[in-house]
Amino acid sequence: MNRRTLLKNAGLAAAMAAAAAASRTSLGATTSPKRVIVIGAGIAGLAAASQLAGRGHQVTVLEARNRLGGRTWTSAAWADAPVDLGASWIHEMDGNPLTPLAQDAGATLITTSYDSTIDYDVNGRPISATRAARLAELKDEHDWAIRQGQNDAIDRSVRNTVESQLDWASLETADQELLAFITNSTVEQEYAGSRNDLSTYWFDSMGGYNGEDAVFEDGYRTLVNHLTRGLNVQLGQVVSAIDSSTAAVKVTTNKGSFSADRVILTVPLGVLKKGSIKFTPALPTKKTTAISKLGMGHFNKCYLRFPTQFWPQEDWLEYIPPLSQHGQWSQWLNLARLTGQPILLGFNAGDFGGQIEAWSDAQIVAGAMTRLKQMFGSGIPDPIGFQITRWSQDPYSYGAYSFYKLGSKPAMRDDLAAPISNRVFFAGEATHRQMFATVHGALLSGQRAATQAEA
Repeated sequence: MNRRTLLKNAGLAAAMAAAAAASRTSLGATTSPKRVIVIGAGIAGLAAASQLAGRGHQVTVLEARNRLGGRTWTSAAWADAPVDLGASWIHEMDGNPLTPLAQDAGATLITTSYDSTIDYDVNGRPISATRAARLAELKDEHDWAIRQGQNDAIDRSVRNTVESQLDWASLETADQELLAFITNSTVEQEYAGSRNDLSTYWFDSMGGYNGEDAVFEDGYRTLVNHLTRGLNVQLGQVVSAIDSSTAAVKVTTNKGSFSADRVILTVPLGVLKKGSIKFTPALPTKKTTAISKLGMGHFNKCYLRFPTQFWPQEDWLEYIPPLSQHGQWSQWLNLARLTGQPILLGFNAGDFGGQIEAWSDAQIVAGAMTRLKQMFGSGIPDPIGFQITRWSQDPYSYGAYSFYKLGSKPAMRDDLAAPISNRVFFAGEATHRQMFATVHGALLSGQRAATQAEA
C-alpha cells in the first residue's frame, strides 16, 4: 500500500469518526453554558456556531464581510440563474456529511459527470480517436510517475516528478502537451497549487467518500442560510486582535471589542499568512511554521452568459493548449443544463489563475473569448454578461484554498488546528488533515472545534 492509499483510507475513517462524534455532542443542552465568539461566517464557523448554539451556549459570530458564507458565495446578480462564485460541489455524495445537511436544508442537487466530456485539440477540433487513446495511455503513465515519486527518498514538485520520471526531453511535443494538460486538469485544477509548488509526496494525501458529485440548483446559499438560522451573526466585524492572556479572551474589531470564555477562529489560511490578526501571546512556533509552509492556492472562475447556446450538451469542455499556454482556459463547465440558461464557466488555477487577477474584467473576458473562438469558431456571439472572481485579492481570503506546498507535511495541519490554552480554537478547511480544500472538510473542522470548545 503506497502513501496515497494509506492516507486516503485513514482519512475516511477519521472523518467519519469525527462526524459521528460531532453528532453525538450536539444532542441535548449543556449544563455549563459558555460565552463563545466564532470568527468567520463561512461553513466552518457556521457549523461550529450552530452546534454550540444548539447545545445552549451563548454564541456570537463575527464576520468581516457584509455577507454570509465566506468562500461559499452564491451570486444573485442573475436573478434567473444563481451561480456560486466560491465552492460549487458536494464531492462524492455517498457518506459525505454535506449530503444529509443539504437534504435537511431542502436543497435540490444536480449531478455532474467527468464521463460527459469533450476534449479539444490546439486547433479547436474534438480530438481524434487515436489522440484520445494516447491521452488515456498518458494518464496512466502520469499516475505511474506520481506513484514512483511518492516512493522516492526526496520530495519534489509534481512537475519535476512527472518530467523526470517520464524522460521529458525524449518525448514528442504532442505528448508533452497532453501530459501538461493532464497535470493541469487532474492536479492543478483540483488542488489550486502550481505544478511547480505542489508536493509530490502529499498533494493528494486526503480522504474521500463514494458516489457522484453534485451542485446546488439554487447555489450553496441554501446550505449557508440553513446553518445560519437562529444564530447571532454580526457582519462587517473585521477582527484585528485576539488576546488570550487575560481571564476572558478579548477580541478586537474595527467596531469595538468583545470578550468570551472561548474563541473559535475560522479565517482562511491566507489571512493567517498575511498577519492580519495580532495574537497575544504570540502564536506557538509550530503553528507559525505551519502557516508559513502550507500553500494557499489560486483558483478563479469566469462565468460568461450568452444570448444563445453554441456549444455541445456535454458537462465538461476541455481544451488542450500548447505548452506556451499551460493551464490557460483549459477547463469549461456547461451550465446550460444546470441553470437552464446559456452560461459557460471557465476555470483557471495555479500560476495562471493568480496571474489573471491583475487583469481588468475586459482583459479576462477577452482572453476567455479568444479561447472559445478557437474551440467553436470566430462566429460565436459575444457574451451579454459576465461574473469574475479574484480570490487571492480578497482581503478576507487571500487565496482560494490550501494545498501541500513543497516543504509542508500533513502534521502541519494538525499544528494549525491545535488549540491554544484550551481557549482559542482553530477551524477551516486548512486545519483538516484528511479533508482539506473541501467544504465538507470545513464543516467537519468546525464541528471538531465546537466539540473541543465545550470540553
